[in-house]
Amino acid sequence: MPVPVFLCGRTVRLEPLAERHIEALAAAAAEDRSSYAFTPVPHGVEATERYVNEALTAQAAGRALPFATVRATDGVVVGSTRFLELDYWQGPVIWPPAPRGPVGDPLTAIPDATEIGATWLSSRAQGTGINTEAKLLMLRHAFETWGVRRVSMRADARNVRSRAAIERLGAVLEGVHRMHTRGLDGMVRGTAFYSILDEEWPEARTSLERRVLTGPTPVLSTRPLISA
Repeated sequence: MPVPVFLCGRTVRLEPLAERHIEALAAAAAEDRSSYAFTPVPHGVEATERYVNEALTAQAAGRALPFATVRATDGVVVGSTRFLELDYWQGPVIWPPAPRGPVGDPLTAIPDATEIGATWLSSRAQGTGINTEAKLLMLRHAFETWGVRRVSMRADARNVRSRAAIERLGAVLEGVHRMHTRGLDGMVRGTAFYSILDEEWPEARTSLERRVLTGPTPVLSTRPLISA
C-alpha cells in the first residue's frame, strides 16, 4: 500500500489519520451538522473512535489512505478525507474487473487508479477554500507522485452541493447509477460518478491552482486551539 504522507498547502495540511486525531475530529463534527444530510460524519467521541479505527483497518488492508484535514493557520482539525478504492493493474489480467491489491511488496506499491472520497469538513471550515486546496494537494499527489491514470469521485445524486464542488474540480460526470444504493436517510438513492483522467489533469490543475491563489485569504481562527 502507498506510504502515508503529509500534504501541505497554504490553507490546509493533510496529515495521516491517527488515533490522536479522534477528540479533535469529534469536536469538528459537533459543530452545526445541518450540511451532513448526505454525508456520513461521526457524531460523538465513541463514534469518531470507530470511524478512525475503521479507516485505519482499511489502510492496513491496502484499501485506503486516510487523512485528518488540518487548518494550516492554527493547527485546528477541521475534517477528514481519504484516497480509497486503490487499484493496481500490474500482474495478470483478472476477469471480471475489480479493484485488486498490489503485486509484490505492499509497502512500496504504487496504485494505477484511485478514488477520493469520505470527505467532510466542520461547518465553519466550509466555504473557506480549504476543500479546494486539499483536493489540489491530493490530485497532485495522485497524478504527479503516484502517476495514476485516473482519479474517481462520487456523490449521492441528490447532493447538489457536493456534485457542484466535484464539477468545479474539473471532474467529468460519467453518469448516474439510478437506484444504486441506500442513502443515509434510508431512501434508495442514485449515485453520480465522476472522474479526472491523467490527460485531463494539466488543464484541471491550472484551473485549481488559479482558484487557490484567488480564493479566501487565510484568517486565524478565534476558536480555542485543538491541536492535531
